Amino acid sequence: MGLVVVDVMPKPEILDPQGKAVAGALPRLGFGQFTAVRQGKRFELNVEGPVTDEVLAAAREAAVQVLSNPVIEDVVNVQDGQA
Repeated sequence: MGLVVVDVMPKPEILDPQGKAVAGALPRLGFGQFTAVRQGKRFELNVEGPVTDEVLAAAREAAVQVLSNPVIEDVVNVQDGQA
């Protein structure tokens, strides 16, 4: 069984209140070295058989059409999750 990982992030110009909340909490918890946080989404797509170029192309298309909202999000990564 193969695995494809898709990462989706808000576009840079889109406000990210969850990321801001995490960024505010990190220094209070002793993690002062981080200056900003953006929160995104990760999808794991299982496929029968190996992850081929055709499977990755289909996953990219699904990411653009179904898994993300192209108005406010970018698909930033589509890769073989077992590589």
